[in-house]
Amino acid sequence: MTGKPFLSLRGISKTYAMGPARLGGPVRNLHAVDDVTLDVLPGETLGLVGESGCGKSSLARMIMQLEPPTSGTMVLKGRDPAELGNAALKEARRDFQMVFQDPYASLNPRMRARAIIAEVLRNYRFGTPDQINARVEELARQVGLSAHLLDRFPHELSGGQCQRVGIARAIALKPRLIVADEPVSALDVSIQAQILNLIVELQSEMGLTLVFVSHDMSVVAHVADRVAVMYLGRLVEIGPSSDIFSRPLHPYSRTLLAAVPRPVPEARQRHASARGELPSPLNPPSGCHFRTRCPLATERCSAERPQLRSIEGARQVACHHADADAVGVHVTENLHA
Repeated sequence: MTGKPFLSLRGISKTYAMGPARLGGPVRNLHAVDDVTLDVLPGETLGLVGESGCGKSSLARMIMQLEPPTSGTMVLKGRDPAELGNAALKEARRDFQMVFQDPYASLNPRMRARAIIAEVLRNYRFGTPDQINARVEELARQVGLSAHLLDRFPHELSGGQCQRVGIARAIALKPRLIVADEPVSALDVSIQAQILNLIVELQSEMGLTLVFVSHDMSVVAHVADRVAVMYLGRLVEIGPSSDIFSRPLHPYSRTLLAAVPRPVPEARQRHASARGELPSPLNPPSGCHFRTRCPLATERCSAERPQLRSIEGARQVACHHADADAVGVHVTENLHA
C-alpha cells in the first residue's frame, strides 16, 4: 500500500439548496460535505466513520460520480471523472463500483438474481450469453451464493443473500475500487460477520482498494487499515486503524469509541461523552463544529476553525487541544469534575 494514491480528494464540498424556513424567507443551504481532502492508497481499506447525517454517504456518492461536488476536485486512477464525457465515464466505471446499504432497495424486484448480476456484464459486452451465464455462476460461487438461488427474485431471498447478489454484481467487471456504503447495517447481527468476512476475503483475493462507510466503529475495526472520522461534513481525524482504536486523539473519535458496546464492564473505556445532540447542518456552529458537544471546548474553538494537522507521524487531527498530553489532562479533569 505504497506509491501514488489511487483516489485523491481535494477540497471536496457538497451544498444542497433547501427551501426557506418560512414563507418569503431566504433560501437555506445544507452543507453536507465541507472541504474534505483525503487520499486512498492502492490496495488499502479506508474506513469512513461518523454518526448518521455527518455526510459519509454524500461523500461516497460523489466518489461514485452519482452526484457532482459543489466545489473541489477528485482524481481517480490519474483522471478526474468529472472531466470525462458520458461514454468515457461509462468505460471508467469498470474500475469503480458500489455496494449499497439496503440490499433489497438496491436490487430490481422484477429481475431474478441471475439477471441482476448478468445485466452489468451485458452492458459492457462481456461475451456471448453462454459466457455471461458461466461468469454469473462463477461470481455466485465466489460470494458464497448457492446456484439454485440465482433463479429467485429478491423478495424470495434473505437480506444476507440479497447483499451477496449486490456484491457479486459489484465485482463482476473486476473493478479496482469498491465503495461499500453501510453494507451490513441493514442485516441481522448473525449475518453481518459473514458479509464482513466475505468483503475482507474479496479485498485480499482481488487486491481491491476499498472505501468502507459505516457508523459502527466495531465493524470498521474488523476491516479497515486506516480510519477517517467525519463529523458534520468535516474530517476530524485520520490515521492507522490500530492507532485510532488504541488511542484516539480527537474528542469525537473518543466519543464514538466509548459508544461501542462491551460485554465486560472492566474493558469499557472511560472517555468523556459528548453533550447534547448533533447540530443541524443547516446552521452549524462557528469555528469547530464539535465545540457545542465537546468537553474540551474553549473560546478559541468558537472563533477559529481547526485545520487537519499532522501529529504523531501518520496521524492527522483537526482539534486545537489534540496534543497528546492536553487530551489526557482535559478528559481526566472532566471525568472527575
